[in-house]
Amino acid sequence: MPVLPSGIVQIDTLLGGIPGAAASYLVEGDAPAVVDTGAQTSAEVLAAALAARGLGPEDLAWIILTHVHLDHCGGTGDLARAFPRARIVVHPRGARHLVAPDRLVEATRAVFGGLDLLGGLEAVEEARIVPADDGVRIAIGPGRDLVALHAPGHARHHLVVLDEATGVVMAGDALGVRLPGARLYPAVPPPEFDLDAARATLARLRALDPAALLLGHFGDVGDPAAALTESERLQTLAAGAAARAWRRFGTVAAVDRAVRAIVPPEPHLGGALATMRRLGWVGNNAVGLARWAQAQAEGAL
Repeated sequence: MPVLPSGIVQIDTLLGGIPGAAASYLVEGDAPAVVDTGAQTSAEVLAAALAARGLGPEDLAWIILTHVHLDHCGGTGDLARAFPRARIVVHPRGARHLVAPDRLVEATRAVFGGLDLLGGLEAVEEARIVPADDGVRIAIGPGRDLVALHAPGHARHHLVVLDEATGVVMAGDALGVRLPGARLYPAVPPPEFDLDAARATLARLRALDPAALLLGHFGDVGDPAAALTESERLQTLAAGAAARAWRRFGTVAAVDRAVRAIVPPEPHLGGALATMRRLGWVGNNAVGLARWAQAQAEGAL
């Protein structure tokens, strides 16, 4: 478990048993927090990693979710049971899915054709959930607050977490994914990708001038300013190609071909291409872009 210069601990949740596919982040302090739980299939991995850092069942104070996609939130119910004093911070749009997760789980099953890699999501007691208004502060210890900032684009219920003490931002999927051995690549899944919202979020992150940006998939981007610029370039290119293909052909297959031509997976993903295919994320992007392009064409966005 690498301890980053900020004192934040990066934990590989071994999504689907794959190293380097998904990360959670432990922010240590008097009231420690974990940002994202990973999938339900990763819950035991995360619980063991927290125990290895000395956290007993009564010690974890906060579980903060960047968004309620199952690869980020699926372990919430299991982790909440293992750490019964922890409160769960989530975007207000995502809170209902934690209380009654069946619709989210079934929608995810429909997109991925199964949940073998992800698992599901156990319901969470509503009394333990803190719907996070934009800018809500989460006290970790003296002189250390986390700030949850609404950050739509990847999903309407997406937020990022700023560690004010260090300037580090845990960015979830706001920039996309960058797996080990790969370059940055868009993460634009169905059903809620919105290019304008995504670009506004990137501008907001740029204004924060973060000391570091930590991705859910996977880890520190290195140069935050360069990563933000590249993320905007790639998402804009992909969305533009999708919009043109949808207007001309009106099919997901046409969108897929157009996006792969302008943002080709092979050079961007390199050695991580097999992982991305196994997780279904490349094809998932095409569906998300097609739904966005259709909404654009119909004036729904």
